[in-house]
Amino acid sequence: MGHKVCLYCGEALGRYAFGLDHPFGPLRLPAFMAEAGERGLLDRVCICTPVQASKEDVVRFHSKEYVERVRRASELGGGLLDAGDTPAFAGVYEAASTVAGSVLDAAVRIMDGRCRRAFVPIAGLHHARRNGAAGFCVFNDCGIVIEALLQVHGLERIAYVDIDAHHGDGVFYGFESDPRVIIADVHEDGRYLYPGSGFAEEAGKGEGKGSKLNIPMPPGADDAAFLVSWEVVEAFIADHAPQFIIFQCGADSLEGDPITHLAYSPASHRLAARRLCNLADRLCEGRLLALGGGGYRLENLSTAWCAVVEAMLTGPNEVAV
Repeated sequence: MGHKVCLYCGEALGRYAFGLDHPFGPLRLPAFMAEAGERGLLDRVCICTPVQASKEDVVRFHSKEYVERVRRASELGGGLLDAGDTPAFAGVYEAASTVAGSVLDAAVRIMDGRCRRAFVPIAGLHHARRNGAAGFCVFNDCGIVIEALLQVHGLERIAYVDIDAHHGDGVFYGFESDPRVIIADVHEDGRYLYPGSGFAEEAGKGEGKGSKLNIPMPPGADDAAFLVSWEVVEAFIADHAPQFIIFQCGADSLEGDPITHLAYSPASHRLAARRLCNLADRLCEGRLLALGGGGYRLENLSTAWCAVVEAMLTGPNEVAV
């Protein structure tokens, strides 16, 4: 095995953005890459080129009708894909497919042993539903890679851990009844923040009941509050013994984000990443795929995502600082 951590970057991945006046703008990836460069991280990872997913990849999670609607909007170069948060633009189909394809490529590299862990910064688009866009998310790369791990790679237990400030509703409801998908989602209480879901009593339905964990956090929750919740998350994931761990590490849960109300520091992201690395090493041959998720203050996403990469680079007997 070569480099332990693969990092996906490049102009094709950065094209998934909605303009300078939109929270999910084009400066997010360059800001992270600049910070990663200053910290010397780019010399310690394997830099991977973005990959575009095929339509067949995307429709493992999304309906064919919805995928076709995105393709048409992409060709027209405008319009809205949801009630207003997620505008279409020329090339949006290719950009969203590249997010999904890069995540799929990372999963393949992890599964075949070319890397132990991977990070895709522009990814973790957890709001998109099987039949529609939502909350800045066109194609749900999280759901797409989960379906690929189940259908193509034959895995039977996949953990999805989400610490973005927003509840990952597209993933949660997309797999609410599937016991093979273990979900632990720590997010701002839906009474105060979009999408208004993810309450503690939501624990899965049917055969999936008990395989899902939602922990809503009050506005202003800090690192100390996150640590208390994290201990619950970690025990829950360990009890289910996953074969692969997906980590949506949205940075909009840091203090000062312009559209959320939590107050973590990058220490929470470092802690979660380090603990998930330990779990992955113990339970599933080190398989950990991290996705950048949200984050709308450039300094916050840069420092939080770098903390995640640093933790992923730390050996099992070292302490991430």
